[in-house]
Amino acid sequence: MTTDLGRALHAWRDRTKPAEVGLPDDGGRRAPGLRREELAQLAGLRREELAQLAGLSVDYIVRLEQGRSTNPSPQVLSALARALRLTAAEREHLFVLAGQAAPGPGQISDHVPAGVQRLLDRLTGTPLSVYDAAWNLITWNRLWAALFGRPPASRGFARNAVWWSFVEPPAGYPEAVSRETGHRAAFVSDLKAASARYPKDAGLAALIGELRARSGDFAALWDSGVVGVHEPLTKTVRHASVGELTLDCDILAALGTDLRIMAFTAAEGSETAERLRLLEVVGVQV
Repeated sequence: MTTDLGRALHAWRDRTKPAEVGLPDDGGRRAPGLRREELAQLAGLRREELAQLAGLSVDYIVRLEQGRSTNPSPQVLSALARALRLTAAEREHLFVLAGQAAPGPGQISDHVPAGVQRLLDRLTGTPLSVYDAAWNLITWNRLWAALFGRPPASRGFARNAVWWSFVEPPAGYPEAVSRETGHRAAFVSDLKAASARYPKDAGLAALIGELRARSGDFAALWDSGVVGVHEPLTKTVRHASVGELTLDCDILAALGTDLRIMAFTAAEGSETAERLRLLEVVGVQV
């Protein structure tokens, strides 16, 4: 028998239109002879589409909606909230229905406002990724994944950009060369600022402790009191399928949040811009 959590997930899925989340409507939802209510449900996301957007299995979505899985983790709930484009109030209600405590004011939030998510959905020709205050990768668009590869599973620090910079990049990621050395100092300054804002966030404290233990460069920068700021930089990515791409990298802030949006662009008419367009085509195979 379904639960309040299952009913809510089903209702939110039914109301979410594919176009709202950057998916095409393939026409297969339409069928003659159905009542208006049935047509409205067909217009919503299919379970397999929600599973794709949230990075979960279709079977798990079925079990959640049918009440056969009743204890989803905070990470799963956050992924579902992003996939369904829930408001902050709806996201909090989702956590309550699942018997989980929503992240409080003393913890770093991974909530992505609907407007930021729509930006990712619509700027399909630009590789985009979104990070929280500790530089944990939260979400990304398809072209970013085609450029850098599917992110590793969300375990430990495997999805943290500072960890990638100072300790080790994810396995299988293409070689990338940055032409701006101040980027690392800016990362350290960001973590210091986050530590001051969120002194009780255990995940952030653990990240900083491990970075200090594993990277002499990080420890030296942390102890030096250096103050770094992010400047526009150029990064060269050597991709196995489309070759070398030289991209401008800009970091944007989402007002009212701690989120950072990283965007990679190339001048129109350049060889890299052509290779990005090619990557859009072959990206599904990557």
